[in-house]
Amino acid sequence: MIFQGKSIQCHDLGDGIVELRFDREGDAINKFDAATVKELGEATQAIAQFDGAKGVVVTSAKDGFIVGADITEFGEAFARPDEEIIQWCADSNAVFSAFEDLPVPTVTAINGVALGGGFEMALSSDYRVMASKAAVGLPEVKLGLFPGFGGTVRLPRLVGADNAIEMSAGGGNVKAKDALANGCTDAVVEADHLLDAAKDLLARANSGELDWKGRRAQKTGPLKLGPIDSMMVFETAKGFVAGKAGKHYPAPIEAINGIQKAAGKGRDEALKIEHKGFAKVAKTTQAAALIGIFMNDQFLKKKSKGWIKQSKEIKQGAVLGAGIMGGGIAYQAASTGTPMIMKDINKAALDLGLNEASKLLGKQVARGKMDAAKMAGVLNNIRDTLNYGDFGEVDIIVEAVVERADIKKLVYADVEKHAREDVIIASNTSSISIDDLAADLKRPENFLGMHFFNPVHRMPLVEVIRGSKTSDEAIAATVALATRMKKTPIVVNNCPGFLVNRILFPYFFGFEGLIAEGADFQRIDKLMEGFGWPMGPSYLNDVVGMDTSQHVGHVLAAGYPDRMSPTEGQKSSLDLMVEAGRLGQKSGSGYYKYEQDRKGKPKKVKDPEAYDIIKPAVQETREHSDEEIIERHMLPMIIETARCLEQGIVDTAPEADMGLIMGIGFPPFRGGALKYADTLGLDNVVKACEKYAYLGKLYEPTDRMKDMAAKGESYYG
Repeated sequence: MIFQGKSIQCHDLGDGIVELRFDREGDAINKFDAATVKELGEATQAIAQFDGAKGVVVTSAKDGFIVGADITEFGEAFARPDEEIIQWCADSNAVFSAFEDLPVPTVTAINGVALGGGFEMALSSDYRVMASKAAVGLPEVKLGLFPGFGGTVRLPRLVGADNAIEMSAGGGNVKAKDALANGCTDAVVEADHLLDAAKDLLARANSGELDWKGRRAQKTGPLKLGPIDSMMVFETAKGFVAGKAGKHYPAPIEAINGIQKAAGKGRDEALKIEHKGFAKVAKTTQAAALIGIFMNDQFLKKKSKGWIKQSKEIKQGAVLGAGIMGGGIAYQAASTGTPMIMKDINKAALDLGLNEASKLLGKQVARGKMDAAKMAGVLNNIRDTLNYGDFGEVDIIVEAVVERADIKKLVYADVEKHAREDVIIASNTSSISIDDLAADLKRPENFLGMHFFNPVHRMPLVEVIRGSKTSDEAIAATVALATRMKKTPIVVNNCPGFLVNRILFPYFFGFEGLIAEGADFQRIDKLMEGFGWPMGPSYLNDVVGMDTSQHVGHVLAAGYPDRMSPTEGQKSSLDLMVEAGRLGQKSGSGYYKYEQDRKGKPKKVKDPEAYDIIKPAVQETREHSDEEIIERHMLPMIIETARCLEQGIVDTAPEADMGLIMGIGFPPFRGGALKYADTLGLDNVVKACEKYAYLGKLYEPTDRMKDMAAKGESYYG
């Protein structure tokens, strides 16, 4: 044994070949935390002192190579001053450079995913060989960062500036065959031949067949790129990336800037530029928010695993109500391994549901993500029926019939007659009280909400809604099904609007208040989209459907009359749109008109008639600043999210924020409503609310918010 640590071991394989093996103690994966970086430095020193060493092969004992840095350490590290972050980067990179400078050739054998710091470790070796199913990537931009372990220095010198920019600024993974094509790896073999292939590269390097010293000089010297070529590559890339990433995500552009500034430098000087740029992006609010989202996602997965451990096995599911929604649910479940029975009362609805599933599967085939045989297998996992004949074998039923309590209750009465006593019944209702729906059930403990968001196949969130009598067993089974369907379940308690809609509609009410004061809805849309929303409030209403928004709005007005009830006798712009039969995209017009683009998708166009329709909703006309428009939309959301947390509708701030990000597209770079409040500072949030106190309780912060503001507290500590 040459070196023994908790994450790294070094062995003599014979013939002067040293194996440096990553095998993190007590973990299923390898990652770079501070301790592992330190061990790498110690292991490198031990190899340098090992007599007779002729080469080093880097391996992993895990199923993958190294997944990257330990993100849990980022919070503390990035809270430091810029100078300390720069030094942190420099100290880490000194370890990678020391490995790169070993006096013998080095090869990294990549057996699975090598991401972020894992791929940067591989880049510090002279050669790389990959298993055929392995992949490499630099995903740091997804966290608001860019590579900080030498990725922006070594990669462009190895594969060229254009390829390096694509990987560093794009954040995607590169499969083995593509990595071979662009120069990221020197060979691709089957996994069981990986070590032999690595040894072969070392043998060829030591025999002089491969110029490993020349390869190393290439990686540690300046980037060979002329002034004209440099300008064309970097400026073109910045224009393209800026258009794609948008102004709210600075990290990709900073990555390109770093590569450009360091192009004429040797490794050590180039690394200093990387360190400085990394410190700059590490201190941004975007990085804090996106890292927070990653941590929140891990937290949600851990909670779901806890529920899944308690769940009974789900062998057979069913969906009641076909059509677009039912078909989407059946497709998602069947395509992820849960056989589904799809029941409706008429054949036309069943055909619509099956057609929806077929359409979604056909798109997968067209994109090459599924072959025809697998498509047929998924469709065979969906059985359509007009009766309850097979419901005795069903473990969980998802109800997706029309959004009327009376009809839903009739369906449940039938279900209880034909299904097993222990069957779980989950309603896809978006707004009707779970307790009201369960009122007449014989077994309310088996009943809960399972609210999917439309379109089912795209939207990652599922609200699992606990009624007052819902059992933990029912929750566990529903969480298990949602997780198997590759969705992220969040367990919430029953209330009008549940979690996501309850928080979304104060945003809409803020919008209507501005319309009543003469604000231009198109200007509002532009501002809120500039804030980071995928679509502004009027456009979002068009997409959701005016009648749907109106229905949910009435539910919330009844549930929270102190702040969500409209002024008596005053119609909103939404009400006027519904009266005019302008229901949004589905009717061809709403706040905007909709035409088909070349791909057959609805394209919004301005429609002057919309202004005439909403005129009765305008009570006065005054000027509004951009700041006011943003605040009057966002403050009610923050306050309502705080209320949901304080009232126990949702257990934690991460769950509340992730619900908004995944359910309604809250701007990810702002981290969710509560993270956004923390970024602003709760004292500033409370002060901003005071400006709008005249507008009523919609803008009144909770006592807890005021107390937290006074004490300098935050939702994320």
